[in-house]
Amino acid sequence: MESRPVKYPLGSLSLIEAKTFGEPGQRTFHLAIEAGRASGAVWLEKELLFQLGINLRDKVQSLSEDDRSRPSRPSEPEWSGGDAYIDFKAAQLLLNHDEPTNSFYLLAYEDEDSESGDEGSSVSFWITTDQAGNLAEEALRICAAGRPHCVLCGSPINPGGHVCPRANGHVAFDVE
Repeated sequence: MESRPVKYPLGSLSLIEAKTFGEPGQRTFHLAIEAGRASGAVWLEKELLFQLGINLRDKVQSLSEDDRSRPSRPSEPEWSGGDAYIDFKAAQLLLNHDEPTNSFYLLAYEDEDSESGDEGSSVSFWITTDQAGNLAEEALRICAAGRPHCVLCGSPINPGGHVCPRANGHVAFDVE
């Protein structure tokens, strides 16, 4: 796969947070990011945010205690361009840990618009090991705060209850 150019190479982030709003079942998710005079929101599906949280958590936990306490020195400085506001829905995230700098590199791509030939937006940035650990915890916490799942079929249980297909529709589960 040929790599596409990155529209917003932000360098080191001063802020990254996982955020959500809305009622369970109707929530939206995004990463709030800031670097220099650039800021924005990278919108994600819940599953993509959940997988990012799991991968970051696992990678941070796999680091030795010395590496976790070693300062991160991201390869690129913070965004030095002018004002920029990034706002798009990511279809693909790429994550890498850079051992020499003890930092994480994330790259988010928007879906390409095949009709117009537009490549879509993209952003890349570096975060420290501490930021990665905090982001992982927050992402997993907000993903878990959604609707409970049915023990039989695994589908989310809505506030009004759930008619489970595995019970052939004969049992309705209520949220307690």
